[in-house]
Formats: sequence, C-alpha cells, structure tokens
Amino acid sequence: MTSSLWERVMTVHSEADRHRIDVLLQDQEERITRRWIDIAVANAGGHAARGALTERLREIYPALQRALAKDGENGELRRLLAELSRGQARQGFTPSETVVLVLGIKEAVYEVIEAEEDSETLRGYHWFCKFVDDLGLFTFETFAAARERIITDQAEQLLELSTPVVKLWDGILAVPLVGTLDSARTQVVMEKLLQALVETGSEHAVIDITGVPAVDTQVAQHLLKTVVAARLMGAECVVSGIRPQTAQTIVTLGIDFGDIVTKASLAEALAYALRRSGVQISEGSGKRVVVGVERA
Repeated sequence: MTSSLWERVMTVHSEADRHRIDVLLQDQEERITRRWIDIAVANAGGHAARGALTERLREIYPALQRALAKDGENGELRRLLAELSRGQARQGFTPSETVVLVLGIKEAVYEVIEAEEDSETLRGYHWFCKFVDDLGLFTFETFAAARERIITDQAEQLLELSTPVVKLWDGILAVPLVGTLDSARTQVVMEKLLQALVETGSEHAVIDITGVPAVDTQVAQHLLKTVVAARLMGAECVVSGIRPQTAQTIVTLGIDFGDIVTKASLAEALAYALRRSGVQISEGSGKRVVVGVERA
C-alpha cells in the first residue's frame, strides 16, 4: 500500500472514530456529564464547591462537543479552559487538581463505552484520549502562567507595602526601609520618594536603614542613587540607622558616602532635619522640645 493511500485510509478511520465519539457524547450527554462531575469533585482535594464545578463543567461539555464536530476548531473550548485555569489558580488549587478536572472526562466516557460494550466506539476512544490530553496540557500551561502572574502581582504589592513614605513634619519625609535592598526595590523607593516630594513640596527626606540587615557595596550604591535623585528634585537627604556593625562594614568595604549626612538613629535624623528646616529645638532634662519655627 502506497504512502498516500495509507494516509487516506487513516484519515477515513480517524473521521469515523471521531464521529462515533461525537455521537456518543450527544446520546449520553447527561450520563457522561454527571459522572464527569462526580469524578471532578472526588479529585478536587475535598475543597471544591460541587455547585461551582457543576456549572463550569456543564459549560465546557457542549464546547467540547462543538470542538469535536468542527474538526479541532477549539477556540471557544480553550477560552473556557483558560478561565477555569485562572479561577483555580486564584482559589489556591494545585496544578494537578486543575488538570484532573479536564482529564476526568476520559474516565467518564470510558465507563459508558465499557457498559455499552461498544468495541467500535472503543477504537475511537484512543483518539479521544489524545484530544483530551492535549487539552490537559493546555490547561496546565495556562494554570502555570496564571499562577506566575499572581505571584508576580503579590510580590509587587508586598514591595509597595514594604517601602512606605511617611510625612514626619511639615516639609520632612521619612522612608523606613526593612529587609534587603535590591535593584527592583530601590527603583520603587526612588519613585515613591520622588513622587511624595513633588506632592508635598518637602525639602528634606530621612532614609532610615535600621531594618536593613546588612549594608554592602551594592546596597550603598542603591542608597546613593536614591539620594542623588532626591537632590535633583531639590531635597536634602539624611541616612539614619547606621548601627556600629553597619559602620564597621562600611569602613571595611571602603564605601564613601561623600557629603551625605548620616545619623545613628531616626530621632537624631529628624532633629537634624528640623533644625535645617528652621525649627528651634530646646534640649533639657534629656528631652528635646520644639519651641519655635524660624521661617521667613
């Protein structure tokens, strides 16, 4: 048998197999759907709402039928599976729990074929399994992309929360940093600080690094960039939170802060910024009290 003739024979068999599965899905729709839902609920880890799954799978089933009837044109089916994957990712389901929802229809269809003892349709079942496996792979890839996006969004939100800009006094802002200072976070700190300087018209900013566990050359460079950017906006920066071990590290590494003012504590940095702003501070009995403001 020549190659072209073999391909035609296989095409005829493929179309016939697909047609048998298509007829089975139509004739046994309710039976297959109910069994598919039972399998999906049983494999969902015990934390899936049956009502939500039932609604979702009953929406996917006719789209699956239409995809089979249209010889693989499954744009609508893929859209529904993508929505399923994104929903599962947001609700905290695992990739396996999500893919099993799709693959469960293979078991449901096989049980019906076996009960009917339909050997002709069973031959088409192998083709159907490959079709569903492809859908399962698509579902997994979509789930992975959705989960990655969720993780990225959460990381960005945490980054925003971990870099607050606080107004300490009229014309004085503070940026208390906690945790590691890397390039991405430095960019966020810089953007938020510059935006706050514009919105408040502040001329002084205190960058507090008390909560930064270690200061190395890279961290120092990030701080310097932030200070330079603030200066370009006409604001003077003070770096506070220089602990003894931090100071030793800076000296050992040969890091030069240039003319940037540094203070050991946030309180000292605030007192310095207040004096630079023209605020008089009276010191007595171990306390500092603001007694007046010298401004034109």
